[in-house]
Formats: sequence, C-alpha cells, structure tokens
Amino acid sequence: MEETGSTSVYGASLAGGGFNVQKFIRQPQTIVRLLSWIFAIVVFACITTEGYINPPNSAQAKCIFNSNDSACHYATGIGVIAFLACVGFLVLDVYLPFMSNAQERKYAVMVDLGFSGAWTFLWFVCFCLLASQWGRTHDISSIPEDAARATIAFSFFSIATWGILTYLALGRFRRGANEVTLPTYAEQPADHHTPYPPTYAPTSYNPTTYTPTTYTAYPSSVPDLHQQPAFIPNIQPHDDAGYQPPNY
Repeated sequence: MEETGSTSVYGASLAGGGFNVQKFIRQPQTIVRLLSWIFAIVVFACITTEGYINPPNSAQAKCIFNSNDSACHYATGIGVIAFLACVGFLVLDVYLPFMSNAQERKYAVMVDLGFSGAWTFLWFVCFCLLASQWGRTHDISSIPEDAARATIAFSFFSIATWGILTYLALGRFRRGANEVTLPTYAEQPADHHTPYPPTYAPTSYNPTTYTPTTYTAYPSSVPDLHQQPAFIPNIQPHDDAGYQPPNY
C-alpha cells in the first residue's frame, strides 16, 4: 500500500511525525517571528543606550522624545516583553508538533492569536506616541537623531510583523481540526504471476509451474476382493414327517 495524504492539526503535524528543522525555519510564522524579535531588540536597545540625555539646565537625564520619560518607558517595556514573547512562542512552535492532544494545540494557537493581536495594537500606540513626541521636540542639537528615528521606524515595522503573526495565527485557528486529512491508501494491482501476494512474497522465491498428479481409473471388470457379498438369509427346510403331536 502507498500512503497518499498528510495529517496535521492547527498547522502542525500529528504527534510522532518527527521534527524537521529545515521545514520549521522555512515556515512563514518562524521567519516573521524572528523579524519581530530583531525589531524588538532594536527598539529597546536604542532607548536604553541613547534614549536619555542630560539637558544643559538639568543634571537629571531626560528622554530624547520631548523629555517625556513615559514615552521611553513605554517603548522599552513593549520592546522587552515582545523580545521575550518571541522567544517563548518560538519554543512553543517547536513543541507544538509533539502535542498529542488537539485541545492543547487549540489553546496554544489561541494564546498566540490573542497576544499577537494585542501587541499589534500596542506597537501601533507606541509608534504614534514616539512620532508625536518626536514632532514636539524642538531642541535636537544634542539628541542622537539616528537613534530616535530608528526607534520610530522599527516600531512601525513591528506593527506589520505582529499583524502578520496575528493573521497567520487566525488562519491556523480557523482551520483547526478541520485540517485533519486521514491518510488514504492505494491498493497495488495483484500480481497473478506469483502464487503469493506481492506484499508477502519473499524476494528470493523462484516460482515454478505446479503440475497436479493424475491417476488412472480403476478397472470395473476386476472383482473387488474387499467388497462383501449381499446378505442372503439361510432358511432351513421344514420336514413335517418327523413331527409328532403331543398327547394330552
């Protein structure tokens, strides 16, 4: 029999199918998740390294985005959580094919869908906040402009990547268990040249033509010595001459 068909649940193969590293890396969700991971690093790294400066009239470091520390704190928090979430979901994507329970896979995809949708919205808020505060910043003589622009740009890119992750998770959730296709088997045509089915025929077997043994008919003219004769009753003749009636 030849197996024709693949089996998968919630975008991952059934348990016991093994883990293919090359296939996992080439998956769209893996590529987009890695991009989201890199973008998150750029955002919080730019703010933590060059996002604060000391104004001329103050000894306390201020955020480069219009001296609004809340904007820097928000972007840093969103970036760090997104960085950790990408690592966690990558591990979950690796572990998903080993889940034998479809309900557990459903919950995993639901968590991915909910978190990706929420972080798409939060990155949009982050981008709008940083762009707004940067537009209100007037004194940019001592501000590292490249770091500020990179933070805003990669916040915008993160909206796109997390939006794609939301779309991919939604697609996996909608397919769900309906994506299961039981494997079908195609019967091979029977080989009539061999006395055994092709599945069980030994490789070293050399079939030969079988000629049945024929026997001549037993002649009917020869008496059968083993046949018993027909039953003939032995009737004794009655002789009434010697019969004498009894005397009373």
